[in-house]
Amino acid sequence: MSKTIILFALFLSIVLNVQISFVVAESKVYIVYLGEKEHDNPESVTESHHQMLSSLLGSKKAVLDSIVYSYRHGFSGFAAKLTESQAQQISELPEVVQVIPNTLYEMTTTRTWDYLGISPGNSDSLLEKARMGYQVIVGVLDTGVWPESEMFNDKGYGPIPSRWKGGCESGDLFNGSIHCNRKLIGAKYFVDANNAEFGVLNKTENPDYLSPRDINGHGTHVASTIGGSFLPNVSYLGLGRGTARGGAPGVHIAVYKVCWLQRGCSGADVLKAMDEAIHDGCSFISRNRFEGADLCWSISCAGNAGPTAQTISNVAPWVLTVAATTQDRSFPTAITLGNNITILGQAIFAGPELGFVGLTYPEFSGDCEKLSSNPNSAMQGKVVLCFTASRPSNAAITTVRNAGGLGVIIARNPTHLLTPTRNFPYVSVDFELGTDILYYIRSTRSPIVNIQASKTLFGQSVSTKVATFSSRGPNSVSPAILKPDIAAPGVNILAAISPNSSINDGGFAMMSGTSMATPVVSGVVVLLKSLHPDWSPSAIKSAIVTTAWRTDPSGEPIFADGSSRKLADPFDYGGGLINPEKAVKPGLIYDMTTDDYVMYMCSVDYSDISISRVLGKTTVCPNPKPSVLDLNLPSITIPNLRGEVTLTRTVTNVGPVNSVYKVVIDPPTGVNVAVTPTELVFDSTTTKRSFTVRVSTTHKVNTGYYFGSLTWTDNLHNVAIPVSVRTQILQRYYDEN
Repeated sequence: MSKTIILFALFLSIVLNVQISFVVAESKVYIVYLGEKEHDNPESVTESHHQMLSSLLGSKKAVLDSIVYSYRHGFSGFAAKLTESQAQQISELPEVVQVIPNTLYEMTTTRTWDYLGISPGNSDSLLEKARMGYQVIVGVLDTGVWPESEMFNDKGYGPIPSRWKGGCESGDLFNGSIHCNRKLIGAKYFVDANNAEFGVLNKTENPDYLSPRDINGHGTHVASTIGGSFLPNVSYLGLGRGTARGGAPGVHIAVYKVCWLQRGCSGADVLKAMDEAIHDGCSFISRNRFEGADLCWSISCAGNAGPTAQTISNVAPWVLTVAATTQDRSFPTAITLGNNITILGQAIFAGPELGFVGLTYPEFSGDCEKLSSNPNSAMQGKVVLCFTASRPSNAAITTVRNAGGLGVIIARNPTHLLTPTRNFPYVSVDFELGTDILYYIRSTRSPIVNIQASKTLFGQSVSTKVATFSSRGPNSVSPAILKPDIAAPGVNILAAISPNSSINDGGFAMMSGTSMATPVVSGVVVLLKSLHPDWSPSAIKSAIVTTAWRTDPSGEPIFADGSSRKLADPFDYGGGLINPEKAVKPGLIYDMTTDDYVMYMCSVDYSDISISRVLGKTTVCPNPKPSVLDLNLPSITIPNLRGEVTLTRTVTNVGPVNSVYKVVIDPPTGVNVAVTPTELVFDSTTTKRSFTVRVSTTHKVNTGYYFGSLTWTDNLHNVAIPVSVRTQILQRYYDEN
């Protein structure tokens, strides 16, 4: 059996993973999967399907009335309208592998929130209990906003919170008295530091709006992902159709434009914007495109420098740093070769179907980044196959288009980073499938290919992975601080965008990056803050980290994409994949105050003068200085274990008043972890309990990091934190000798 057929078999049996029961006599569509084709001629395959149905239905007319599709290229099967008893009969035939009821999916960005379990309509859901973020104000620091987007309409909104002190500034094509409303309650722009660095913004050389208006759409995308209003029947190039909305559709949004097209984001402008946001009354701040070390708690992206280790950005402990994952949605695109083999690639290709055209592999240079070195005649009128080990770029599209080519099949790992194209297919396959296509090209005199328009697929068959681009730990600045903290979907996120964007389709676009994952977490934080207005930032962070999924929502393992695929670990996704509903009731939290952060700064050798200036009051660090390992984080990271170390954590009960928690330890390989006490008892007078963790190693040599976990459980709540340990025995030996 070919690898392609195996893929299709797994695809069908897992994608449509439904339990089959045959009870009712009315007709519905079923998919009949027959496995590998017995005929190379597609017409013969179809005829065999007709014959099978005819034996059941009795006449050619009945067959033609019943059959919906004949699957005849990559595998053999068909879809037909059958009663349940007929489906039962056909499932019992020896040549039938599986019969699967067709499932109608209503997609509702359009998929992200349902994937994470935040759906409207259930009175017990986080979304409904939090009143969709009512009265919470989120400040978004980015490239501005396109206020006309319907995702910022204020239908159903009440008055602006009385604590709001901000406003809307006017400027280029932005009228503050018109373009703001009860949802978009603030809009400001900050460019002075940027001008000071690069000279006054020349809008001819650097097209942009000297106002809060967004020219490239990034900020619009982020803001609408956090809190966009419900908007039905939204798609992108016909894909991902559903109801678009933000994570907290009832939130108030204040936009602070600090990033400028072709000029970036000045740190000074950013700090000024944060300062304004705090003053204006923002509940919290979402900042996506830059890093810094400020004491204002915020939500920030991990960066897009992965999968290389130690590339993580935004590493301060008071920042909630977000990694990016895929979600359970993909865009399969059928590539049918002239030998009738159909391969599924991934693309955002709206069509039309290409039809069978020539297929070529430029033998002079099949490197996607070097296609321009090939003569145009080799690509004209054909689809071009190329290979690349680097991140995708538009160079291949430009080169092939300019040469008169009709499309590109790019072979690389992984395949989830997609470039949207109109009327020009740009399809990604992995190296293995790319090699299969190359073998076909080299084995026939006139290779041809047909590329169909992309489809939308979601469900359990689409595995969740940490995206290749998502920056990885460990933390190179403060190795004992785990980063990232959490992961959220950040690949092919559909949200509003500026009409000026080159990838705009009706005011929407799909974008990928950790700055797409960050607003997903921001949306969740809005809901949690609305439900728990008295929770501190660190309490919210703890609730998110300790309740995260270590698998995907369906229970399947989460992998980390990169040069080689591996199971994800805390340096890929922190505590795991955000689990919003569980974060509502975490049971216990690892809380912190400003004093804890001061102790952290003391532990990493900030001077008394520096800390005093930050706080605005005289501060003296204790002697001996505190250990960074004792910072009350919802994680334990020991970068240089030499013998034995003991650290302390404190948890606060936010669950049932009378609770008893017992510890469960999953130690890293070769590491002993002992917790004292092993049981924590809470009542009306005891809401906080401290415990010590003694960690020692059995390794005799230096190691890389090993990972485990420490969980407190009362059989209702499982409060889990990741444990990451690296042994450095030899360094101790050298120090002692």
